[in-house]
Amino acid sequence: MYYLTKWLTRLVKKGLAAISLLGVLNVNAQEILNLNLDQANAFARKNYPAIKKKDLLAQTASLNIENLHKGFLPQFSLSGQATYQSDVTHINIPIPGIKIPSPGNDQYKVSAEVNQLIYDGGSIKQQNILQQLNETTEQQGVEVELYQLRDRVNQLYLGILYLDAENSQAELIKQDIQIGIKKVEAQVQNGVSFKSNLNVLKAELLKAEQRTIEIAYSRKGMIEILELFMNVNLANNVVLEKPAAFKNVADTNITRPELTLYADRTKLLGQQNKLIKARNQPKASLFFQGNYGRPTFNFLSNSFDFFYIGGIRFNWPLGGFYTRKNDNQLVEINKRNVEIQKEIFLLNTNAQLKQQRSDIDKLDQLIASDKEIISLRESVKAAASAQLENGVITANDYLREVNAEDQAKQTLITHQIQLLQAQINYETISGKQ
Repeated sequence: MYYLTKWLTRLVKKGLAAISLLGVLNVNAQEILNLNLDQANAFARKNYPAIKKKDLLAQTASLNIENLHKGFLPQFSLSGQATYQSDVTHINIPIPGIKIPSPGNDQYKVSAEVNQLIYDGGSIKQQNILQQLNETTEQQGVEVELYQLRDRVNQLYLGILYLDAENSQAELIKQDIQIGIKKVEAQVQNGVSFKSNLNVLKAELLKAEQRTIEIAYSRKGMIEILELFMNVNLANNVVLEKPAAFKNVADTNITRPELTLYADRTKLLGQQNKLIKARNQPKASLFFQGNYGRPTFNFLSNSFDFFYIGGIRFNWPLGGFYTRKNDNQLVEINKRNVEIQKEIFLLNTNAQLKQQRSDIDKLDQLIASDKEIISLRESVKAAASAQLENGVITANDYLREVNAEDQAKQTLITHQIQLLQAQINYETISGKQ
């Protein structure tokens, strides 16, 4: 009981910490009377702030891809300059009747240029694919974060189920004590028992009432935390459906979203290889440049005028060949790093599954033993009840047997919830939930 109390205390503290992370959320007007674990996880997923990242990531990728496509649109630029140079070209050949002017030392030019890309070596196409793969990877990262939320919701849900079972047991204890009170009251009235025996039972009944109050307030606190995660109203007497037991622990296939994330990261790195290759390809574009200023292309004229030039431009950045080998090696190193992360994840996950399978087997045997103990305790309590009625034993003796049966049933409740938790943990760890 001590360890379970500590477990519930830690669970509530974790939930309260989650409140500060989630912030203040609006609660829907709808009130839920019945709830199962799948519904709780679905509500929590829909309400968790991280889900908003998915739309933002999609919008970001769409804008980036749109900008990349605009690389094939005509590109315009404007420029201007005014200069003064120390010397200019002079033609000092004397020709009778002809004077060849020299351009001025001050020169001016305003230019407008348009470029139309006609071949980029596939760079824009590869960047486009890279953006799509990057979005897929980021979206899968959000899925991993959302999947981790399930464990927190599961813990809350199971904590409430445990409190419900504890409350049912507390009600049974109160019934046993009330039966004893009625028997001792009759004995006191007949003068065959002391009133102190009756007071012992009444005091124990008050303790049982206190236990019921503690359970009720603990349940209320955990319900409020679950409401916050789900962003819905739960009725005070909401009934939580007990999840079905999961027995197929022989299935070791892991389908966690992290594995998809590792695969997406590997694809993303593979695309970087293609982009490196595309960036080192030659590029070609058409261009047209219109100018106004002096001197024009006619250096023999010193007047302001319009002039233009157009053609095809070819560019091959050869500097990338110096680093291409190292760049590709860096990509391969990053791929290997992702593979190592995947191996570590699978190793830890398989270790967790083995631990959960061991816990499931252990708890199955403990529960079978618990049921035998309870059967024996029930027979002892029944005998004690008859002995109390006949005045053979005292109220304390009767309560000892009642509490022993109660402790046995509490242990069964604990083991049953622990078994259910181990089964759900197995499903969650393997990715089947």
